[in-house]
Amino acid sequence: MNCYPRSETWSVYIIRCADSTFYTGISTNVARRFEEHVSGGPKSAKYLRGRAPLDLIYTKEIGTQSEATIEERRIKALTKAQKLNLISEIL
Repeated sequence: MNCYPRSETWSVYIIRCADSTFYTGISTNVARRFEEHVSGGPKSAKYLRGRAPLDLIYTKEIGTQSEATIEERRIKALTKAQKLNLISEIL
């Protein structure tokens, strides 16, 4: 058992699919996770399979896994219009 705290920073991200739907997730390495999704392999989210091309449109560093999970849930609860507004704030 590891008694040392993890120092990884968690991020939340949003991917736009070819059918204009959004997928929201969290990761400590968004670039790696996005590549896993694009590959369509076993580590890819089932929701994203067959929805290529995928476009990573939003990332935000959050902090801990717990904080990132809370933010992910908050974003997932937004309407599509609210998500578009959130994305436009960083452009």
